[in-house]
Amino acid sequence: MSKVGWPAGRRARRLVWFCGVSVAAVAVGVLLFRPAPHTPASAPTRTPHPSPVRASPARSASPAAVTWPVAGPVADLSEPLPGMPPVPDPANIYADAGANMLSPAVRGVPYRIYVPDSGGSTVTVINPATLRVTGTYHTGLNPQHVVPGYDLRTLYVTNDLGNSLTPISPVTGRPGRNIAVDDPYNMYFTPDGRYAIVVAEARQNLDFRDPHTFALRHRIHVNCTGVDHIDFAATGAYLIATCEFGGRLVRIDLHTLQVAGYLNLPGSAPQDIKLDPAGRIFYVADKNHGGVWLVDAATFRLAGFIPTGPDAHGLYPNRDARLLYVTNRGNGTITVISFATRKILATWRIPGGGSPDMGNLSPDGTVFWVSGRYNNVVYAIATATGHLLAKIAVGLQPHGLCVWPQPGRYSLGHTGITR
Repeated sequence: MSKVGWPAGRRARRLVWFCGVSVAAVAVGVLLFRPAPHTPASAPTRTPHPSPVRASPARSASPAAVTWPVAGPVADLSEPLPGMPPVPDPANIYADAGANMLSPAVRGVPYRIYVPDSGGSTVTVINPATLRVTGTYHTGLNPQHVVPGYDLRTLYVTNDLGNSLTPISPVTGRPGRNIAVDDPYNMYFTPDGRYAIVVAEARQNLDFRDPHTFALRHRIHVNCTGVDHIDFAATGAYLIATCEFGGRLVRIDLHTLQVAGYLNLPGSAPQDIKLDPAGRIFYVADKNHGGVWLVDAATFRLAGFIPTGPDAHGLYPNRDARLLYVTNRGNGTITVISFATRKILATWRIPGGGSPDMGNLSPDGTVFWVSGRYNNVVYAIATATGHLLAKIAVGLQPHGLCVWPQPGRYSLGHTGITR
């Protein structure tokens, strides 16, 4: 199928990307972004289908005490996923990702910011201590996200139009040889570490792959245009994915690897999704409605809506899992929501405006690093005050930046969702 067959939103995203690259080439020359060479034989092809406080010490809990029943069409959605690390605190699924709670797997790894320049084919690396760019490295065409592997030992750049993953060593900050993978817009890992889930957005597929070799093991085609972002139940029994161009969510049973249902959000363009610390409510950012939907995890039904700002996009819990940061790309703001009250506590404004998109917190939780998608910069924001600490110029259309290392026992993927 030709590109005419892509969803309208997908075509618009591609048009913006190609226009951005053309303008950049005319204005500053090809050498500025140093795109990796692409021969006709390797050119990508498409055949799309239709104030922080350190977390308290983790408390032990018996498996029987950690249950999140789900009333759904698939009977085993209340059963924990075998092989998933046990949840130490049923009140806080992020209890092992508190301030500076670094795994032995990442101790000694240099603290760096990895920024995919999605308007080209490079990743920019920033040293947060000096607030300076330390290197720009070739990846593949249209890198979208920098994703930590499940075992925390490798970062992967998802080169959407390059049909590849670029592995990066967090020790050296340098990339390795590209791995061929079809349509990797985003990537996640199942909570048991068994699969990498490559989100093939243009194909409307969730590709379950070996987490080391990335060989395809299972493919789920979803009736969900623009499938983008994922989060997982507290039990690991299922995932929910957002469908930006379809205005709906899809739930996948991870026991059977089958679709367990859809939830329509009329008129919406759902973006990032994040589970609350108690495992009861999924927060879903909605670009079109300018806020976040609340979805009951037990019933897979809507439980409310919180208006935050135009083009609501990214969702990030703070280090003690009391607050949720919502990036509003349309007006240069970040909304702070209390998980306990589900109320807005503050709105941070980037001086002069901006386009905060994706990012993460520093290991100690005192700085929120976020890409400025349409301003070609990265913002560093103090979480205690919401004040802008720095604005650092990077490549064209910075997107899913990764702050590394992150606290936590294992990675669920994206820009560093850890538990």
